[in-house]
Amino acid sequence: MKNDDAMKDRLIGWLNQLLVLDVFLVLLSFLWLAIGVIGRSIGVPLGLDLWYRLWEPVFTPAIGILMAGAILSGLISWVSKRLNPS
Repeated sequence: MKNDDAMKDRLIGWLNQLLVLDVFLVLLSFLWLAIGVIGRSIGVPLGLDLWYRLWEPVFTPAIGILMAGAILSGLISWVSKRLNPS
């Protein structure tokens, strides 16, 4: 049992680290989009075209991983509380 708990805690720790990194990626991509749109509106190229090219292969999966990871983390926490009420 003790080994199972340590492995579960390690898995949750890795999942949480991945989610934190993914949150920063999503936030930075939003910041990049906002800067690119502002640049486009004033006529300065600030990478909006590159952002559009990276939308499907990079940013869409990052948002999906963030949503799935948040749901998975919540589900693991809920199941853990149901199995080990304290």
